[in-house]
Amino acid sequence: MTTDAPVIFEERAAGDTHKVGIATLSAEKSLNSLTLEMIDLLQQKFTVWENDASVVCVFLQGAGDKAFCAGGDVVAMHRTSAAYGEQLNNTHTQDFFSREYRLDHHIHTYSKPIIVWGNGIVMGGGLGLMSGASHRVLTESTRMAMPEVTIGLYPDVGGTFFLNHAPGKTGLFLGLTGASINASDAKFVGLGDRFIRHDEKSKVLEALTGANWSAESSSSVVSHLLREFEEACIEEQPEGQVQSHLDWINDVCDADNTPALVEKILSYDGDDAWLSRAVKGLAKGCPVTPYLVKEQMARGKHLSLADIFRMELVMSANCALRGHFKEGVRALLIDKDRNPQWLPAEVADVSDAEIEAFFTAPWPENDHPLKDL
Repeated sequence: MTTDAPVIFEERAAGDTHKVGIATLSAEKSLNSLTLEMIDLLQQKFTVWENDASVVCVFLQGAGDKAFCAGGDVVAMHRTSAAYGEQLNNTHTQDFFSREYRLDHHIHTYSKPIIVWGNGIVMGGGLGLMSGASHRVLTESTRMAMPEVTIGLYPDVGGTFFLNHAPGKTGLFLGLTGASINASDAKFVGLGDRFIRHDEKSKVLEALTGANWSAESSSSVVSHLLREFEEACIEEQPEGQVQSHLDWINDVCDADNTPALVEKILSYDGDDAWLSRAVKGLAKGCPVTPYLVKEQMARGKHLSLADIFRMELVMSANCALRGHFKEGVRALLIDKDRNPQWLPAEVADVSDAEIEAFFTAPWPENDHPLKDL
């Protein structure tokens, strides 16, 4: 594959008979945001590597030093999503989400170790790629978030699963506010495994190719290797925010209904910088998103991973049909006026019927695009 491809693949020899597969998201100017082409390329190559007995592990990274992956290509999806009151026949956005979630599910269930180097920005679709990997590396610049509240979406790409597995009510809080977290926070909420300085990446790759892959399982080899690198870097891990605010988060997210929940969070008037930014994210966000976050977590709490992705595809397909997503992306990334005209404009005015519509499949019964997961 040529080096100007959106994903660059490489196989490095690891001894006489083994190889390490390296995949690099190569769209540095867009912070490695995922396009449909990139999703399809990853799915195809990951399948080949999984079936190749000589490939012992996969290493997934982003080009440059700023981001692993800043999310999905929502600007492209904006063009094929409906505005408020508009009827839509185009299925591009539905196809995008369907193939993205299929890839995410594949990563969760992959039979070989996948190491994701989560340096810099890891948001939205990037977190979908990283969350299901067997070995998730965080660095000093990791900045992770699910900020879909700002664009009329919700924490998808398996967010129903990983937010429900975060301690206490931290998953709910992060989903509602889109709050940004660092390496320490990611480890605390279960979205990362090892802290290793970014400048150690080349040494990690060298160690992978120099490891003895015949002595023990591939997963054990990777775990042992990354543990040693973390032990040399751990004192440089940044101080987190989520664990120190756990009691406050649990208290403020204890509410009887969504309007009361939002009101409790927005009532914060302290001077804590991290909390203030989180509250601001919710205050400026789509009034429908808090309902979707609360509902997805409740409905998905006991679902299988495959059923979670099936539920999220129904929700995301409807996001492309009901106007909120198009308006959110317009205001943030197209016109960049940062003044979305949400309909309805207030959380209290969102109806039960509006929320239920997001969980009603827009395709015939038994025709779910992910029914075979």
